[in-house]
Amino acid sequence: MGKLVVGATVVCTAAVVCGVAVLLMKRRMKNSGEWGKVEALLKDFEEKCATPVGKLKQVADAMTVEMQAGLASEGGSKLKMLISYVDNLPTGDEKGLFYALDLGGTNFRVMRVQLGGKEKRIVKHEVKEVSIPQNVMAGSSSEVLFDFIATALAEFVATEGDDFHLPPGRQRELGFTFSFPVKQLSIASGTLIKWTKGFSIEDVVGQDVVGELAKAMERAGLDVRVAALVNDTVGTLAGGRYNNPDVIAAVILGTGTNAAYVERAHAIPKWHGLLPKSGEMVINMEWGNFRSSHLPVTEYDQNLDIESLNPGEQIYEKIISGMYLGEILRRVLCRMAEEASLFGDYVPSKLKVPFVLRTPDMSAMHHDESADLKVVGNKLKDILEVPNSTLKMRKIVVELCDIITSRGARLSAAGIVGILKKLGRDTFKDGEKQRSVIAVDGALFEHYTKFRNCLKETMKELLGDAADSTIIELSNDGSGVGAALLAASHSQYTDLEES
Repeated sequence: MGKLVVGATVVCTAAVVCGVAVLLMKRRMKNSGEWGKVEALLKDFEEKCATPVGKLKQVADAMTVEMQAGLASEGGSKLKMLISYVDNLPTGDEKGLFYALDLGGTNFRVMRVQLGGKEKRIVKHEVKEVSIPQNVMAGSSSEVLFDFIATALAEFVATEGDDFHLPPGRQRELGFTFSFPVKQLSIASGTLIKWTKGFSIEDVVGQDVVGELAKAMERAGLDVRVAALVNDTVGTLAGGRYNNPDVIAAVILGTGTNAAYVERAHAIPKWHGLLPKSGEMVINMEWGNFRSSHLPVTEYDQNLDIESLNPGEQIYEKIISGMYLGEILRRVLCRMAEEASLFGDYVPSKLKVPFVLRTPDMSAMHHDESADLKVVGNKLKDILEVPNSTLKMRKIVVELCDIITSRGARLSAAGIVGILKKLGRDTFKDGEKQRSVIAVDGALFEHYTKFRNCLKETMKELLGDAADSTIIELSNDGSGVGAALLAASHSQYTDLEES
């Protein structure tokens, strides 16, 4: 009996071991199959995001065509090609005290700049940032918003120190950076088309925003003249031109994206009814709305667009700007988790939350150079609540970051080349190099190193020999300082100083 029991026990144990081995083998086979799905999804996404040089040249050509169409007739293109009324860019000769107000989000900035002409340039520069309460942003009255802004501006003006000098008998002048859709009527007036970025005060839509600000400043007892109304891109161009006379365009690559450039007066059709004083005019392209069949748009981008607040609009912006890159990554990871068990047998609930993965987090993961990709692991744990990610999972995340960022950076470069083509600056002219400087502002370009480096390398690919004479230059705080400089170049006292 004893022998039979022992024998049975041995047989039973062998069967258990065999069963465990079969289960392990099945699990490995399942994992292998799931991982094959992950790799297939990765490869498919990479192919759909591909930006070979040939495709980028088609995008650049399409950008040029859309620019020409937008200039030729109002509404003739997805690019608005707005006349900025800036026909007198800063030269460096500007002198005096000028203020700037930069409104473009939940915070606004007020600043003052003392200009000292060619010799001293910017003598002194002070800035104050003010947070706008939610009830003011979404209030029922524009008066409340503009009174809040004017009061903060008045308090800032009151702190003007002895280092700043306003000539006797002169009125303080202000450059107003207003980064919302505006129909510009002159250098110092424009009507609001619609609010964005969380603002929703209906009674100011269709009204002259400079007029509203002027009334609020009067109520605050503030005697300041608004000399220039600009958006952040035009301000960046002005700031860039002040520092470098070879600046011919400006690009914002941050949460959103836009571009502005200096157009020759003869290229602006007569329907605009303008005669620029200097023979040139700054055009605000609103290039985030650019669209072309050559853009590599995936199903992830299409779904993001459908679910956005402005479906069918800003397609270019939605595949290249900082607001959306992290969200595209989240959407791809979510599909990989749902369809290919990227993170094991469960889909992290946080992965289903739109915009939970921000582009700065994506950048941190993309730049992780540790052997075990520790930063990636920590981000997955802290943001998506993936407790135990494997190195294999982390590598997939980094590959996705690279695909999404490379596509955005390369398409941005193609857009810039489109501007250069419009101006005839993409090749040598009469055998001579034309030095073209592009002033770029925005956190995406400034802080996402791999994005910036990829953009610059792509410019070389697209321009060939002409790349040596095209410079991409960071323009810090261009929109604020640029607005003050435009107030100076469009000052009511300019003619007086020249005489």
